[in-house]
Amino acid sequence: MRRGTARRGTVLAGLGVLSFSGSLPATVFAMEGFDPYLVAIGRAVIALVAAVAFLLVARVPLLPPRSQLRSYAVIAGGVVFGFPIFSGLALDAGASTSHAAVVIGLLPAATAVCAVLRAGERPKALFWVSCGLGAAAITVFTLSMGGGHVTWADVLLVGALLSAAVGYTEGGRLARETPGSQVISRALVVAAPLTVPITVVLALTTETRPGAASLAGLAYVGLVSMFLGFIPWYAGLAMGGIARAGQTQLAQPLLNLVWAWLLLDERFGPATVVAALAVLACVALTQRTRA
Repeated sequence: MRRGTARRGTVLAGLGVLSFSGSLPATVFAMEGFDPYLVAIGRAVIALVAAVAFLLVARVPLLPPRSQLRSYAVIAGGVVFGFPIFSGLALDAGASTSHAAVVIGLLPAATAVCAVLRAGERPKALFWVSCGLGAAAITVFTLSMGGGHVTWADVLLVGALLSAAVGYTEGGRLARETPGSQVISRALVVAAPLTVPITVVLALTTETRPGAASLAGLAYVGLVSMFLGFIPWYAGLAMGGIARAGQTQLAQPLLNLVWAWLLLDERFGPATVVAALAVLACVALTQRTRA
């Protein structure tokens, strides 16, 4: 892989991470007025409208080739259903935005493992050392915050990061041949037979208290987190290498802390900051390696 191409891939992946970093605070705002399941599934329907419009304007088929349907189903299961549902339920179960952000910081390591198993990538030893250091920092943080125990919210967050890792890897693999914008758009179309009716039922059967903040949060997770952010993200994974470019996610915990402080007025102790800075330091180390 050429160094210039890898660098551009890292920059694109970083833009995706910046977009995703507002997802947890936006989810908190959205759940102030909507049921957690409605937020998790309804965001995909909002994104679906944008995705279909994009595919029609681009004059490309709405559905992927039949040979790729299984891969798109995997993407949908990971990033359309898995991550939104698990992360939303974790926040609803009492996890703070800052705590959730640091735990999900394990996502780069999980993505790297999936890249090895599914995409055939072979990172160097230094890459795995830096990955392990970041994972260890987050594990220590999680146990210290839970009094030495793993909470139910932490289990849900692990489900969220594993779901995202699988969806990211499969999407990055497909983006090697298909533009990332088409990958996420078609994944949303493939998921539509489930997301649309479920959203309609939830909208009719759950209590809603829409306000400016909750509507803004829902719009963000629908348009940015579920659609626009994936365009540079999948392109970056394909260009820079799934394992290598995926390590830009290590910056997400620190970004989330900033948003939690600015938008939610969350207060967090030194342990949270130290853990976030520790995983951020791993970004520089992993980016010195080449897949």
